[in-house]
Amino acid sequence: MTESQTRVAIVTGAGRGIGAAVAARLAADGMAVALLDLDESAAKQGAEAIGAGKAIGVGLDVSDAGQVEAAVTKVADELGPPTVLINNAGITRDNLLFKMSEEDWDSVINVHLRGSFLMTRAAQKYMTEQRFGRIVNLSSTSALGNRGQVNYSAAKAGMQGFTKTLAIELGKFGVTANAIAPGFIATDMTAATAERLGVGFEEFKAAAAQQIPVARVGTPDDIAHTVSFLVSEGAGFVSGQVIYVAGGPKD
Repeated sequence: MTESQTRVAIVTGAGRGIGAAVAARLAADGMAVALLDLDESAAKQGAEAIGAGKAIGVGLDVSDAGQVEAAVTKVADELGPPTVLINNAGITRDNLLFKMSEEDWDSVINVHLRGSFLMTRAAQKYMTEQRFGRIVNLSSTSALGNRGQVNYSAAKAGMQGFTKTLAIELGKFGVTANAIAPGFIATDMTAATAERLGVGFEEFKAAAAQQIPVARVGTPDDIAHTVSFLVSEGAGFVSGQVIYVAGGPKD
């Protein structure tokens, strides 16, 4: 791919964990990358690590329409039209249903679903104009149901329906949309879950690995490799799919 053909990718929630690994991988693949995160400092540090001229870091709240439009415009102005979008930004506010507040429900739904909607709506115009686009949405095995995560599970299941509908609507413009549903991935988020449960993180990971056919937990790089394929030129006939990256089959 020549410099004039360099793809521009946006990765949300790119300040750490899966998002940071995805941004680094797409940069290694030769893309210019915009790292978006609520933590602007982390996003900019990640961009600096990738290299000047190859990446920018932008702070935003993905659930705020004005901030989203401004951020996507900034990316287009500084890097070029974004034709790859990774909707990775996410939060957890775990609790059993009878203990869950309306704020806990709304905050999770807003970041995952509203945020992905706003980001995709803003980016798709560049994709349709270029007649090329790759959208990857991060779902989760929790979409199948998980105790104490009624908000998160609903959001991640919603991401799958969102993905399939995008594939139907945007396919004629050369835009594909797929979802990745990670299993247990060792990140700050899963470490926080272990802490909430009063379990050491190493013990938590070891217990999880015993339930996974490949006998280990996942890493952010496992997800980044899958993203790399889905956004490639060669994946143009893969769309509307949900790929479980979980070390084994999921129902």
